[in-house]
Amino acid sequence: MTSPVQTIEKKEKEALKAIKKTEHHAYNLAKHFLSRKRFNRFLHILGPGLVTGAADDDPSGIATYSQAGAGYGMGLLWAFPLMYPFLLAIQESCSRIGAITGKGLAAVIKENYSKKWLYMSVALVVVANTINIGADLGAMAATTQLFVDLPFALLAIFYAVVIVLLVVFINYKTYAKILKWLAIALLAYPITTFLVDQDWVVVLQHTFLIRPEITFDTMYILVGMLGTTISPYLFFWDTSEVVEEEIAKHNRLSIGRDEKPTRRFLRNLQIDNFVGMTLANVTAWFIVIACASTLFKSGITEINTAADAARALEPLVANFPNAGFIAKLIFSVGIIGLGLLAVPVLAGSSSYAISEAFGWKEGLYRKFNRAKGFYGVIILATLVGLSMNFIGLDPIKALIFTAVFNGVAAVPLLYMIARVGSNQAIMGEYRNSRLSNIFVRLTFVLMTAAVGVLFYSFVR
Repeated sequence: MTSPVQTIEKKEKEALKAIKKTEHHAYNLAKHFLSRKRFNRFLHILGPGLVTGAADDDPSGIATYSQAGAGYGMGLLWAFPLMYPFLLAIQESCSRIGAITGKGLAAVIKENYSKKWLYMSVALVVVANTINIGADLGAMAATTQLFVDLPFALLAIFYAVVIVLLVVFINYKTYAKILKWLAIALLAYPITTFLVDQDWVVVLQHTFLIRPEITFDTMYILVGMLGTTISPYLFFWDTSEVVEEEIAKHNRLSIGRDEKPTRRFLRNLQIDNFVGMTLANVTAWFIVIACASTLFKSGITEINTAADAARALEPLVANFPNAGFIAKLIFSVGIIGLGLLAVPVLAGSSSYAISEAFGWKEGLYRKFNRAKGFYGVIILATLVGLSMNFIGLDPIKALIFTAVFNGVAAVPLLYMIARVGSNQAIMGEYRNSRLSNIFVRLTFVLMTAAVGVLFYSFVR
């Protein structure tokens, strides 16, 4: 028979077990909540840097990286670890300029340097962007023709109109969210790479051992890879979008005045840029590997059509009926989705540059009737780029030429970014660190040398 004391002790033990179980459950719930909260906060941090990184792998980038893989196999993989720290340094510097000054890059140049530098910088980015817009619209139209029997011109006009309407009439916050999720289209290439048998030792050897081959064709693709990765439009877009992000969060005035918020915001900018630029660089690396493992191995060393480029994704759906059709569909979704992402960025960066140069009201957060000049430039830039598709340019060749032109145009702009980022009168205590300055200046030297060798190999 159980005594009253034993009964009480038993009940106490059961109560303690119940309390411990409840505490454990509460701890797990709190841990889950905090983890989810941290993850949501991390997603909230991602903004201009992620959008910039995703736009970096636009149709021009995909075409250039695909041609690098098809034409040279794994032979140009060493370019990616070389470009990566330079890409991070440049975009972090651009973000910092926007955060500290509260102005876009063209406005900063206008206020602190001669008109010669201002007009040269604006002209370079506008010309490069217009060519890029035309090439991207052409690629979107040519890709759509894989499935739809419609005239190329009609499709190009359709995409231009859709993009203009999205930019003009969609709220900036909503539009930014759309831009973030379009980056998912880039996952097709990494997945394909892992589905194809790879000798990863060979892949890593080609990635981390520099094996330069100096011929005109090689330098043309290499400058294109540099130009589509470290592009002029990214400099202007990222700088201005950081300012817009601050305006959207209603704390722009804290920059440069309240030390703690500024440091926290700059740290968030670094995280955002790190994620965005890493996404861009790693995805581009996978695009080259995927095309080297499929197109190059199959003897397809020249990409002449969208269908040629789409073949790189066939291993992704090899076990499905009509694998070729599905591969074209996935490729088309990527090209069209990233085109919808990139063309507004290209047109927007041109508009920021021109609006800041002439002192117009600018910003995607403004309504159309309050920034008619700004939106007018976006519309005009898109239409001028569209017109390039009616002069008989080959869509695929135009994409790669665009990347090369971006590489050439980036050189003087990198020089200006190096000057602005290290200028204490402009940046104050937040000017670039010594390490950042070294990488920014090395980027300028690298791009200058690559362009110089390209021209030398052309005239030799």
